Amino acid sequence: MEKTFQIATWNVNSLRVRLQHVLQWLAFAKPDVLALQELKMPDEDFPHEAFKEIGYGAIVNGQKTWNGVAILSRDISSEVISTFPHFSDPQKRLLAITLNQFRIINVYIPNGESVTSEKFKYKLNWLEHFKLFLQTEKEKYSKIIVLGDFNIAPHNEDVYDPTRADGQVLFSAPERAVFDELIKMEFRDCFRLHPQPEKSFSWWDYRLNAFKRNLGFRIDHILATSQLANHCTKCFIDKTPRAWERPSDHTPVVAMFRY
Repeated sequence: MEKTFQIATWNVNSLRVRLQHVLQWLAFAKPDVLALQELKMPDEDFPHEAFKEIGYGAIVNGQKTWNGVAILSRDISSEVISTFPHFSDPQKRLLAITLNQFRIINVYIPNGESVTSEKFKYKLNWLEHFKLFLQTEKEKYSKIIVLGDFNIAPHNEDVYDPTRADGQVLFSAPERAVFDELIKMEFRDCFRLHPQPEKSFSWWDYRLNAFKRNLGFRIDHILATSQLANHCTKCFIDKTPRAWERPSDHTPVVAMFRY
């Protein structure tokens, strides 16, 4: 008998501010798993009870003020990893769990600030360790889903103005090359497996009335190993929460699998 599995990612840009948004979205979207980024809270402040009341447990890798990731799930997870082997990084940006037959890797890839900054060098270094980590994970698991805020728009159709964005952070050649390398590692971009509306984005700056003008970037992604991607029946961006009062600058991305 076939089963379905729905997973989503959402950079909430402060769970303290957006908790009710997340609870509201979970109530109608009902994903099996939701990966959150940019919690901006330490583990001890995470609102476990609020999620437990609606049927979700949480694995958390939090951090005060900045960063932080979590995975909400209806099932029990195991084999948790929250740091890269052989890379000491104080920023909480990674969380990997095993859930039933799936290996789920939630990432909040550094923004990079600008291509001339030290933060950009940190981003590229982080990405190199990320690729090594994924290679190791692929040796252990065949059904891997990598999702989160990648802070990379991979192709021209993923930015509202590719000419203006060219060479800038989020859309520079080195960042896009890393995304291409992930695809060459036999990860597939679930969103691009299906026909999509033009100018489909997942992030809009708070400035310049960007959301209403749809001046966005698609930087939140769900990748799956080829074996699993063949079972992806749908992937879409849910813009609904971006229109709510005091929204995150990101909106959820959802993928459905039938297996």
